[in-house]
Amino acid sequence: MTLGEKLSMYRKQNNYTQEQLAELLGVSRQAVSKWESDLAYPETDKLIKLSDMYGCSLDYLIKDKQAAEPVAPSGALRLSDLYYERKSERMVHGVPLWHINIGLGRSAKGIFALGLAARGVFACGLFSLGVFSCGVLSLGVLAFGSLAAGLIALGALALGIIAVGGAAVGVLAIGGAAIGLVSAGGAAVAHYLAVGDSARAQIAIGYTEAYGEFSYSGERITTFYSHILQNIDTFVPSWLKWAAEIAKAFF
Repeated sequence: MTLGEKLSMYRKQNNYTQEQLAELLGVSRQAVSKWESDLAYPETDKLIKLSDMYGCSLDYLIKDKQAAEPVAPSGALRLSDLYYERKSERMVHGVPLWHINIGLGRSAKGIFALGLAARGVFACGLFSLGVFSCGVLSLGVLAFGSLAAGLIALGALALGIIAVGGAAVGVLAIGGAAIGLVSAGGAAVAHYLAVGDSARAQIAIGYTEAYGEFSYSGERITTFYSHILQNIDTFVPSWLKWAAEIAKAFF
């Protein structure tokens, strides 16, 4: 087999299109086509990357008369050889419908993406980026993770318009420690309304302690319930009423 035939065979076995492989290698699709047609020869750095991607040796790729990849000697297994990848043949706007790519230094990209690093509409991975994102480090419109950032973020550390977590920062923040325009939690700090065990805000409602222009704590919370609601309606801006309504559920 020629180099071009081997490259074509490995690409198809790994469910890559020529466009996808070109993107991974930082070359044009025409360059990949010429390699596979034996009209051009890949640069050395590209050959090294291809051998790592396909889990074969350089020696096997470049020797035309070598019919089969030699078996690696015992103990020669590399971390880069340990991976699992599957990809949908169906494409949506040039992106696979689904892509699973798990392995050191590998990433998944698809409408549904799963991998150590994942990008997609629905992305799940150690590092994930997507409209709906789930991972240790997660970024998305709706993000779940140990560290999550998004319009709606849920995580140990959450940053978002609506943030829920052990530590939360957002327009509406809910968590053990919460900071926002409206916040609720064990320790809540907000500009307008804070509800929690310890609360600091213009309107502060704290079961143990409260600090603000209007402060309520202990028995005063139930005694002045109607007065609290009146203050909320008066001082919380209309565009934040939705957040205030959610915070009300915590007192």
